[in-house]
Amino acid sequence: MTLFLMRSKEQGMISDPHRPRYHFLPLANWMNDPNGLIQWGETFHLFYQYNPAGAYHRNIHWGHATSADLLYWQHQPIALAPTPGGPDADGCWSGCAVNDYGTPTLIYTGFRLPEEQTPCLAVSRDGLLTWQKWPEPIIPAPPADLDLLGFRDHTVWRENGRWAMLIGAGIRGQGGTVLLYRSDDLRRWEYGGPLVIGDAGQFDPVWTGTLWECPDFFSLNGDHALICSVWDRCPYYTIAMRGAYRDGRFTPSLTHKLDYGDAHFYAPQTMPLRDGRRIMFGWVMEGRSEAAVLAAGWAGVMSLPREVQVSSDGQVVALPIAEVTQLRGMERRMSPARIMPGALQWTPICGAHLELEVVLLPPSQGTCSVWLRASPDGAEATILRYNRATATLTLDRSRSSLSSDVWHDSHHAPLPLAPDEPLRLRIFLDGSLIEVFANDRRSITSRIYPSRPDSDGVALQVEGNPAELVMMRAWEMADIWA
Repeated sequence: MTLFLMRSKEQGMISDPHRPRYHFLPLANWMNDPNGLIQWGETFHLFYQYNPAGAYHRNIHWGHATSADLLYWQHQPIALAPTPGGPDADGCWSGCAVNDYGTPTLIYTGFRLPEEQTPCLAVSRDGLLTWQKWPEPIIPAPPADLDLLGFRDHTVWRENGRWAMLIGAGIRGQGGTVLLYRSDDLRRWEYGGPLVIGDAGQFDPVWTGTLWECPDFFSLNGDHALICSVWDRCPYYTIAMRGAYRDGRFTPSLTHKLDYGDAHFYAPQTMPLRDGRRIMFGWVMEGRSEAAVLAAGWAGVMSLPREVQVSSDGQVVALPIAEVTQLRGMERRMSPARIMPGALQWTPICGAHLELEVVLLPPSQGTCSVWLRASPDGAEATILRYNRATATLTLDRSRSSLSSDVWHDSHHAPLPLAPDEPLRLRIFLDGSLIEVFANDRRSITSRIYPSRPDSDGVALQVEGNPAELVMMRAWEMADIWA
């Protein structure tokens, strides 16, 4: 491809109305899981699963970006590439980064066709720009006594003067699991058994599937939290477990979905910051056909950076970091108003790259809705609807696009409100990406692809009894690539 054609293709992608402006993504091609999140000196490093050859999942490398503030990013050269004939010959799959007494170290899954997955290691001597691989897998094979469905993805931490590592897996006929290993030097590991085993036959409170990917494990508010992504021939969703950790075993007392956009918030990874916060990024996968993705030339977006917390009802929640407000531009407000049932009530707010704050007192009977990315005739819109009777927040994508190439299913999050508690929404719209945070307790992340250029309106609607609009503000968000 000539330089002229490459630049023309890149400009075409930049002008793509579905392409986010204030979320991280590569210039082109395929991206999935965040990897190797680490704060090194004054710089934040984000690595990610990347195919430099096109917008499809194959021949995975590690892409790399850096930031001084977790908002504005600079693209860096590819960090890891498959080594012909090596344990990662067909892909450098997901993993993490640690500080090994001053040496940046990556631990990742090497992939060889058809299904060989082994833990690998690489180190950097030049400030995380280039990496030298350990010549052989650091664990040659999975435990022989387990019938595993997978053996991939890593989280590593220091514990009692040694390194500890979890590897995602599934035990055939039982459920998802994470396998515990310990080491003194990151290169020789002792197997310590499953940290915890899920039950694929249990559906209450949430089905935890047959294979757990991309584990993350850390202390949180006096307990421990285990984050895993549920895989069963395809991505399902990410689950969070809170419970007690002792003697190499984890006993969950609470298990729930981390984000109710299901597969659209997947494979999240966290990193501890020196200021005490734990920050999370998740992969926001596409919600359109493979043909549409290939035609666009890019796939995958990172979520906003989120701070991991415990919500008021005890669940693990990840909310936008405080720094995100620095992206706010021009503000628009709506005055408090009584919203009567019936027709749409249009607001003066419009745009495709917005943050909105909405506070509503929902009707005692019926529903209240915020229409987003709506066309003037309402034919195209994404509808965020709350039903107090069912205590459910729904992101309705049934008319989010007139295109048949996109997914139109809805997402549902349980959200009980106290009798006098308002519905507090924080909504981020960025091209085809939507992130919703409700009452600092629930999140829904998804993708929408409006087909009409005039699908940029915001409206309110009530069915049943009247509702009260307490507050509504919106900001045009900065373009982090401008």
